[in-house]
Amino acid sequence: MTETQEPEKDTKRFQEALKELESADYDRAQAYAKDLLSGLRIVRTFPQGVTIFGSARLKEASSYYKKARELGRLLAENGHAVITGGGPGIMEAANRGAFEYGGRSIGLNITLSHEQHPNPYLTDVLQFEYFFARKVMLAMSAKVYVFFPGGFGTMDEFSEILILMQEGKMPKMPMFLFGKSFWHPLDRFYATKLTSLKTINPPDRKIYKMTDSLEEIVAAANEIGHPKIKTNYYDGFKKAGKLATSKI
Repeated sequence: MTETQEPEKDTKRFQEALKELESADYDRAQAYAKDLLSGLRIVRTFPQGVTIFGSARLKEASSYYKKARELGRLLAENGHAVITGGGPGIMEAANRGAFEYGGRSIGLNITLSHEQHPNPYLTDVLQFEYFFARKVMLAMSAKVYVFFPGGFGTMDEFSEILILMQEGKMPKMPMFLFGKSFWHPLDRFYATKLTSLKTINPPDRKIYKMTDSLEEIVAAANEIGHPKIKTNYYDGFKKAGKLATSKI
């Protein structure tokens, strides 16, 4: 092989590899789009409700499980759809409360290799392959957000919605951290570390509110009211943010 042929061969290999990579990226993008389009289509078929986040590992004996179940019932009594990730733990508890009352109980479930089967207390189930698409739908389907104690997944969901509200990428809807004793250390970290370093502004901590009151959460949902099916606060979200008179 001559010195001229070697670079030509390398160029051909590069082009083939690039073509294969582009094809894989294209297939991946199609899969992402399928997840998003499916979710967006279904989300429009029910009114925006209250999305409840929290650990999948907390069992029925947990006081937080009991409170999430009670919250699901209270929301259903007041005509609000309850939306969760569709799995066990806090998600199951909230769905269970709504389901037992006879309300709308929605689960946006994720396909995982080791866990996360839909809980048995769902009136509607959406199945997702990708976490990011599922998180988009958990956000878009809600008018109020409630975070019960949880692990990395709950913290990830909390942080993502928090930053979207902070940066004006979504309306500042009511956002509750349920369980003051659990969330207080995180709030203090924000106050003593992030605020003092000026990596966040003091008003940023007002985006969310810590509470031990289920009634306060229900009242916030009642104040917003019941948007009609096919409408969404994300449609022209700057106007929507003004309509949502949050107490936080």
